[in-house]
Amino acid sequence: MAASFARRYRLTKTDEYSSVFGFRKAIRGNWLMLHYLPRPEGDIDARLGLVIGKKLLKRAVDRNRVKRIVREQFRLRRSALPVCDLIVRLATKPLPLDGKAIAADINVLFDRLCRPRAKKESA
Repeated sequence: MAASFARRYRLTKTDEYSSVFGFRKAIRGNWLMLHYLPRPEGDIDARLGLVIGKKLLKRAVDRNRVKRIVREQFRLRRSALPVCDLIVRLATKPLPLDGKAIAADINVLFDRLCRPRAKKESA
């Protein structure tokens, strides 16, 4: 399996981002929030988009570091993830900016996404 972050594994268009945000399903971690939208049958790969705003991290070097960490964790775990469009965004300002804590947070979110959810019983 190729472990690259090729274009087919990325969300690139504005309407792709809009459809994921419009689905309104998200999992929140300590610093990150993972929005997801299941992809149609026949698609075989998960795709990732990133939203790291200036409001929470002023310095470009910090925003780029968070993006690098998230992309690397996605790249390593892509084969185990469900076939979804994923958007990772910064929910709160991580102080201090610790790469290991960010990596652990995104891994927890990926684990929660992969976990089968219990179905609610209808009365």
